Amino acid sequence: MSLFQCCSGGGNVAPDMPTYRLTYFDARGVGEIARCLFVLAKMPYEDRRFPMSFGTPGDFSTIKRPEFDVAKAGGELDASLGKVPMLEVGGKKIGQSKAIERFLARELGFVGASNVEAAQIEQLCETVIDFKAAYTKAKDVKDPEAKEKAVKKWFDEDLPANMTLAEASLPAGKGPFLVGSKVSLADVVWYVFLAAPKGFFDNTEGARAAFQKAPRMKAAMEAVGKIPELQEWFKVRKDTMF
Repeated sequence: MSLFQCCSGGGNVAPDMPTYRLTYFDARGVGEIARCLFVLAKMPYEDRRFPMSFGTPGDFSTIKRPEFDVAKAGGELDASLGKVPMLEVGGKKIGQSKAIERFLARELGFVGASNVEAAQIEQLCETVIDFKAAYTKAKDVKDPEAKEKAVKKWFDEDLPANMTLAEASLPAGKGPFLVGSKVSLADVVWYVFLAAPKGFFDNTEGARAAFQKAPRMKAAMEAVGKIPELQEWFKVRKDTMF
């Protein structure tokens, strides 16, 4: 049997409200933004997780995920190209993590107050994708000594420089959030990238140091970190490898 966790942010689902089921591995990974959006909106959803194990801990060539394999072979994941995450909304299926995140942001009210704000929010999310790609290049250097130097340079020079660029790209606003007057998808994406407990980077101190001289970004990260629903989620969510 697959591992299911039914999570709700509050209250019962009204008869005319859609039902949501998020299918992913028993991990944070690329499913965590969607979970955070559900938590922020206090929206009930089913958090379906495929269990995983490793023949050799941390060696993905030895990963075992039999329930995922059964679901894939049975065509259950066809809508998401045989991959996860997959979101079901009233029985209709949506694949691709970024499509899921942006759908939920629209559905749950995290895309700003206008089409322009929505576009600015998406712009900031795309910036995170670019920065992640740059970091991956440093991490993928084959020579161990060269890799260590590349990663050190990333945190000492590249990420702080990128934060200066990101800060300059922010639309005018009173803050503390990145776009508009309330928390948005952009705030959540950046928080998970830079500041969340067990976020994107292993070097959490280096990531946090990088935005200290970017005042608006720093204010947004601090504001998101103080949201009670997210604070509670980070306390109670299952501790997983990634």
